[in-house]
Amino acid sequence: AYNIHVNGVLHCRVRYSQLLGLHEQLRKEYGANVVPAFPPKKIFTLTPAEVEQRREQLEKYMQAVRQDPTLGGSETFNSFLRKAQQETQQIPTEEVVLEVLLSNGQKVKVTILTSDQTEDVLEAVASKLDLPDDLVGYFSLFLVRQTKDGAFSFVRKLQEFELPYVSVTSLHNPEFQIILRKSYWDSAYDDDVMEHRVGLNLLYAQTVSDIEHGWILVNKEQHRQLKSLQEKVSKKEFIRLAQTLKYYGYLKFDPCVTDFPEKGCHVIVSAGNNELNFQVRLPSEQIKEGSFKVTRMRCWRVTSSVPMNNGPSGSSPGKSEVKLELAFEYLMSKDRLQWVTITSPQAIMLSICLQSMVDELMVKKSGGSIRKMFRRRMNGALRRSDSQQAVKSPPLLDSPDASWEPMAKLSSKLTSVSLRGISHSSSANDVGANDFHGNYAFEGIGDEDL
Repeated sequence: AYNIHVNGVLHCRVRYSQLLGLHEQLRKEYGANVVPAFPPKKIFTLTPAEVEQRREQLEKYMQAVRQDPTLGGSETFNSFLRKAQQETQQIPTEEVVLEVLLSNGQKVKVTILTSDQTEDVLEAVASKLDLPDDLVGYFSLFLVRQTKDGAFSFVRKLQEFELPYVSVTSLHNPEFQIILRKSYWDSAYDDDVMEHRVGLNLLYAQTVSDIEHGWILVNKEQHRQLKSLQEKVSKKEFIRLAQTLKYYGYLKFDPCVTDFPEKGCHVIVSAGNNELNFQVRLPSEQIKEGSFKVTRMRCWRVTSSVPMNNGPSGSSPGKSEVKLELAFEYLMSKDRLQWVTITSPQAIMLSICLQSMVDELMVKKSGGSIRKMFRRRMNGALRRSDSQQAVKSPPLLDSPDASWEPMAKLSSKLTSVSLRGISHSSSANDVGANDFHGNYAFEGIGDEDL
């Protein structure tokens, strides 16, 4: 059996025969020339070295499938992961009540099946709220962890390959909850949402919550004006005023560490307005603020590594946490690209934010409609948005029964890839092209943007 980790999280356990079945189904649907080669069967019992070799081959296979736009976004692949997730957690298909939070703390209870995928649950919540079908795609479900001060730490946006009920209950921790929030960045789309009473109420509740938690900056006079509009229940005017404030529409992340402007700096990162905003505390305790525009990021990459066990012999390797990093290559000036690395448990979520910003920019650039971008799946042919497939960080496999030594080996292999060295390297063998998430919005950058 093998553990499959998707986006840094243990998703399911599968056997070789199950993966072979998936491979054969993909070949049948898409053709042998599209689907990558699968590790062959062996007649005799595998040696430990052959077991490790097969694991590495299967890992590469799953990465290749996940990174292929057709295969990785296919219902065949996603349904395989959903079914395996349900079987691993041993949760039978039955009717349950799932609580979904709104930004104002209100809980919406929906009756669903444990086997319902993310899109089904989102539609059930929208139906319970009477949110019109053409506005459902403007919102998404997020897995969050409630902090002591009542705020939320965002874990990830729930994806099509998972079952929300299984994802949240398998964590066995009441701090983890599912919340409904808007899933677009351009405040111009607020107009669409505010056309309908329920959309307006959801957007208003989220704006009030973001102000209360200090995500949106407000001075005394602005606070007085906002309070006056609240008392008058002038929701649209309240939102219009909030749109003019700093960090409106941004998602704020937990404090983390960056190597910019120097290594080991503590930083608070916020995502919004097509940028990552940094509030950096330098070693001198000085606070500096800066922004990195998504259009000037040539590419980015999420890496994970298991730290080497430095504890006493015999200590449990299960206590070691996976370290996640988001690194992006940034156009600092006309001819100077530089890697910037953020070390954060929320690296996957940061990457999803970057990709969804790019999705919006590309839709606008092509003259497309945001409504079309967020259309519901029809006859299985249309996906809500490419941002559902945002992170190309693919499944990683390891044996659940493996000793600590192979895990340490995996760690050294991953950490030996120096992101800072990549931009200076002329060797194409250092890092494969699929390791990067290329940014199409970067191609349109002009001198006037510099």
